[in-house]
Amino acid sequence: MKVLLVEDDRSISGFITKGLKEMYYAVDAAFDGEEGLHLALSGSYDMIILDIMLPGIDGWEVLESMRKEKVQTPVIILTAKDGKEDVVRGLELGADDYLIKPFSFTELLSRIKAILRRGRPDTDVSIITVGDLTLDLINRTVQRNEKNIELSGKEFMLLEYLMRNGGQILTRTMILERVWGYNFDTGSNIIDVHINHLRNKIDRDHQIKMIHTIKGVGYALRSE
Repeated sequence: MKVLLVEDDRSISGFITKGLKEMYYAVDAAFDGEEGLHLALSGSYDMIILDIMLPGIDGWEVLESMRKEKVQTPVIILTAKDGKEDVVRGLELGADDYLIKPFSFTELLSRIKAILRRGRPDTDVSIITVGDLTLDLINRTVQRNEKNIELSGKEFMLLEYLMRNGGQILTRTMILERVWGYNFDTGSNIIDVHINHLRNKIDRDHQIKMIHTIKGVGYALRSE
């Protein structure tokens, strides 16, 4: 999952970013309304967490502009403004939820999960299965042929991205942006290293190899 956090208080932003990354979310942070709106319109996010009191344009304008441009990414308003009229205004502008500061990270995380589930009512988003490979997003576990596989945080995020797009070719640029949050080529072999680690854990003891290299393009995960 990739989250855009628009929050000008850097201590709050750092707190949320750290917590989300520990839960294997990829996070982009913006610290003013203009930057937040630019990223919201140009990026590909599963969730946006939006403060209201921002430098430049405020969160209301960011949200209104997003919806006018047909950006339907779920939005959680995060603010100290707790008046009923503010809650109503946020929901009328197209927010999906409203969380008042101060807040607990556990509550924020539960709100995110609830909204993401509502957005996919016909599927169980907590379990992803490709062939005999299963990834549990809630318990953060991976199994192949019912045997547990221990993964690092980045390995888990990379495998989740591959499995969510099972059978599709994912370019190195797509993987760098989605898993590491980079929108440029780092010039390193970071993807190759993590792919090799996944292969050793996912494919090594199985006849059917699921992680495939598409020479000169990227990678794909296939069940056969």
